Amino acid sequence: MTDRLYLHNAELRTFEAEVVSVDDTQVELDRTAFYATSGGQPHDIGHLVWATGAANVVDVRTVDGLLLHTLAGPVPKVGTPVTGEVDDTRRRHMMRTHTAMHVLCGVMWKHWRRVVTGGNMDALSGRMDFEVDQLPEGFAAEIEALCNAEIAANRPIEVSFVSRSDAVLDRELIRTKVNLVPESVTEIRVVDIVGLDKQADGGTHVSSTGQVGRLEVIKTESKGKGFKRIRFVLHDS
Repeated sequence: MTDRLYLHNAELRTFEAEVVSVDDTQVELDRTAFYATSGGQPHDIGHLVWATGAANVVDVRTVDGLLLHTLAGPVPKVGTPVTGEVDDTRRRHMMRTHTAMHVLCGVMWKHWRRVVTGGNMDALSGRMDFEVDQLPEGFAAEIEALCNAEIAANRPIEVSFVSRSDAVLDRELIRTKVNLVPESVTEIRVVDIVGLDKQADGGTHVSSTGQVGRLEVIKTESKGKGFKRIRFVLHDS
């Protein structure tokens, strides 16, 4: 099983690894800093470099339990030592956006006691669905202001790992449906925006909310009875 280095260090961009399996265009490594598409967060891109070649990493996905890097270019042989280089711009944008999603979740719970039911993101944009019947007049401007206040507060973001038994007893994690995590997972990774939002989460995040940038709500829409969608984009300032 590939050691997913980003779970412990989202700032890591360069790493050393060894190829453990290959096919026509994909390689599996013993360890990686490349994020694989999951949980609504798209994959990283970048490069693999080895003694006799190099190739762009254009996709990273988990298939049948294997974390596979799709390459555009030559494919190194099994046993080849490689250096991985994660594209910093895309990763940074994903980190900011994923943290913004959690800020939005936290604000919706803190002020309206509404839980998230789904979401998706791309670099510097995202959408989240919530259990809510009706949005009040002026809602978009209000939640945008509340989110930006939490971002400006520069709340620290802490990552920890807890046992499944402890996680299911944590009231803050229960509302984020930690019970839906497969029972085979005995250790839960927790991302905590201190004082605002705490979730079981496997994605990459910035280290404080002040790094997110300015959040702009661009649209709210109905997604059926009892469900509303909020779309946002991020700006540098």
